[in-house]
Amino acid sequence: MIKCLAIDDEPLALQLLADNISRIPFLELVNSCDDAFVANKIMQEQSIDLIFIDIQMPGITGLQFIQSLVKKPMVIIVTAYKQYALDGFALDVVDYLMKPVSLDRFMKACNKAKDLYELKQSAEHNNLPKQDYMFVNVGYSLMKINYNEITYVEGLKDYIQINISTSPKAAVVRMSMKSIEEQLPAYFERIHKSFIVNINKITSIRKNALFIADKELPVSDSYKQVIEKLLK
Repeated sequence: MIKCLAIDDEPLALQLLADNISRIPFLELVNSCDDAFVANKIMQEQSIDLIFIDIQMPGITGLQFIQSLVKKPMVIIVTAYKQYALDGFALDVVDYLMKPVSLDRFMKACNKAKDLYELKQSAEHNNLPKQDYMFVNVGYSLMKINYNEITYVEGLKDYIQINISTSPKAAVVRMSMKSIEEQLPAYFERIHKSFIVNINKITSIRKNALFIADKELPVSDSYKQVIEKLLK
């Protein structure tokens, strides 16, 4: 399933967009919102493959929002303003739909997104090179973090704390453990509902705990197979 986010400041347009998404069997509407700032928060907390977005919105336009994204999902623009089409395609959007959107035109755009999604999935399965870093929102700026410098990640309710070997101060990010776990490379393991560790940074192992330098991290019963795998 392709996980979607719908963004439009007009309630009726947003409802129609959600209804159209529900008709496409390979789409899953994860969330919907009426402005880009809320959308950014949602994308920090949830994994999104495809966004449907209007252009004219309060605060920040759809085009500005797309430009601001560092890790950009697929984008389909849904708008009443055809004069921005060239700007939209310059941002590498999947499609540019004019309101009111017919269902068959909507389906055509979604099928284009599906083809692109499957192409990306195939590339990942064929072990093509992946980037070795990510950007996260810390305070009012984007912070670049190299995966191999992360020692462990700790969940803190609505936030996560990313501990980095090259920095004495951890990065506190509004993101779910599930979302960060999906982004991290294969050498990271979940050992507890609140901890994910870089196995290359582990210095010693006990029955119910792992150590990274002098930091002891608990291993819950649900993840004891991780210790068994490491010992093998």
